[in-house]
Amino acid sequence: MTRAPTARTTSVIDDWINAADNALRTLSGAHTAARPTPAHKENPEPLSTEESRLSASLMRVNHVGEICAQALYNAQLVATRNPALREKFRHAAREETDHLAWTQQRLRDLNARPSLLNPLWYAGAFGIGLVAGRIGDGTSLGFVVETEAQVEQHLASHLDRLPASDSASRAIVEQMKIDEAQHGAQAQQAGAAELPAPVRWAMRAAAKVMTTTAHYV
Repeated sequence: MTRAPTARTTSVIDDWINAADNALRTLSGAHTAARPTPAHKENPEPLSTEESRLSASLMRVNHVGEICAQALYNAQLVATRNPALREKFRHAAREETDHLAWTQQRLRDLNARPSLLNPLWYAGAFGIGLVAGRIGDGTSLGFVVETEAQVEQHLASHLDRLPASDSASRAIVEQMKIDEAQHGAQAQQAGAAELPAPVRWAMRAAAKVMTTTAHYV
């Protein structure tokens, strides 16, 4: 006799369907922002060819970071069964969707393309997030804390490198930096476990490979 699917089984199936839908929407550029882009508050000056090229490269790297953020939070949603934690991940993912849409629009404004390796970046981040989530909620949250700390440093370095005249890109990066700091603080308050030093070093090395590659490809 065939057993009827349980509520838990149905929930897991729904989670994976939602995760697949999010992956397709993220990689196809179908997401839209709930908040207006900070770039619209600015009156950007014309950029030289060299400045435009630099801004495009840096914003492509930031767009890749948001591709990975979508993958990370949606993998953690699949992994955890804690309702309160699931809602925190959903909220963070919604704000990261704003970042994704903002950086994507800024790339269009600069007549630049996103990274050609976005499917690879998404798959890698999803796999890492799923493993962290399967280990436990504390580890999953610890991974968020470390990731957001690294992203915040990375965005600060971009503010140092972006052309002073590119006020539109700078406004986007500044708001992203504020949001990422909040996500890290919220994960810490939710009970994040401190990751072992070798794991943090490996994460930094992987991030270095990703950002260096995405700068060009």
